Amino acid sequence: MAKLSTLATAAALVAGPALCENHIDLIRPDAPQLAQPGRYPVGVKTLELVNPDQIDIIHVTGKTEPLYDRPFTLEVWYPATQATQAGGTYRTLLRDGATEITLSGRAHRDAEPADGETFPLIVISHGYPGNRLLLSHLGENLASKGYVAVSIDHADSTYADQGSFASTLFNRPFDQRFVIDSMAAPDGPLGSIVNPDRIGVIGYSMGAYGALVLGGAGLSKAAPDFSWAPPNRLLARLESGSESHEALFDPRVKAMVVIGPWGGHAGLWEPRGLAGLRVPTLFMAGSSDDVSIYASIQGLFESAVGTERHLLTFHNAGHNAAAPMPAPSESWEPVETLDFVPFEHYADPVWDTVRMNNIAQHFATAFFGLHLKGAEEMVSFLDLVPNSEDGVVALSDDGRPSEDHSYWEGFAPHSAKGLSFVSRARGE
Repeated sequence: MAKLSTLATAAALVAGPALCENHIDLIRPDAPQLAQPGRYPVGVKTLELVNPDQIDIIHVTGKTEPLYDRPFTLEVWYPATQATQAGGTYRTLLRDGATEITLSGRAHRDAEPADGETFPLIVISHGYPGNRLLLSHLGENLASKGYVAVSIDHADSTYADQGSFASTLFNRPFDQRFVIDSMAAPDGPLGSIVNPDRIGVIGYSMGAYGALVLGGAGLSKAAPDFSWAPPNRLLARLESGSESHEALFDPRVKAMVVIGPWGGHAGLWEPRGLAGLRVPTLFMAGSSDDVSIYASIQGLFESAVGTERHLLTFHNAGHNAAAPMPAPSESWEPVETLDFVPFEHYADPVWDTVRMNNIAQHFATAFFGLHLKGAEEMVSFLDLVPNSEDGVVALSDDGRPSEDHSYWEGFAPHSAKGLSFVSRARGE
């Protein structure tokens, strides 16, 4: 009987995740202050857009460059009317590109947008491969705080249609710019509530690569000739100093969050191009990132001397630091079409995903609050002792900080472990 009981307990532990509802909106009790949802109910819509007459990278042959209408599916989160009920679901695909799953969140499908206000726009761009719901925790959270957050399914780069990497390299910054233009237009899908002059971008991995290019960091002279680059030296259009790259820059973009940006280790940038980054940027990365290579991410951060920037590091985390939503319960089981368990695409072997999501939500709230809303009170959440372990907890009996208190703002005492936060001013 004891053996049977042990086996039953083990089976329950294995089966446990299948009982979950795949929540993307979890907030842990030890979450930092700004991770908490804001005052707005959240609505969500799925939109379809088309960018006409784009180069069809996958079907380029020789010097022939066919054009096609490039499709986009967008998930848009936005502040909704106060009468909106919280809660809803999303249908999407697992990492294998075939298994349908359901996610649960706080957004209400097709709710009425809040009336009488305009809100900054934040564009969210996934990795390769990914999809528009991979960073959905940030979309919902920021919408509750007064932002319109729009997340992109990038063609040729999703779980369902993953194609040539060259397409992602070329299209990513152009995709981001097209979505900005479409959503910020006066007659755009939510034009009446979007502030077209206050725009942010969140990019993960290849999405972060695109954001850096969009923000002014032109590619190296060598990039167009790499073996895995698009044909016909098409990446030259993104080369530092070129007129085509300069035309891509959008002065409406006031702040960017780039998580695990890919490309530094692959020679896509050189210091001159990185110095062209001119948008305040918050880098996030895991110190054990072996995909984008943490040392390379540090190099990107240090070389971007043309703007103020920060680097938030999750020590011992890998490439999945901060960005992906919690692993869906279905991802715990192997699938025949992948040589790894899908869980590995979402999770980190050291850090709890919800914990990382909450920390990302906290810092994104502070960073965008300062740069997109002019909320100067957010400065204290970004002016930190670089190593969280060096912060001193010095509180009075009523919980007020003394002059000696230097622990990270917004974190409960002793809860900021495993993190560092380095800042550089423009020119440094």
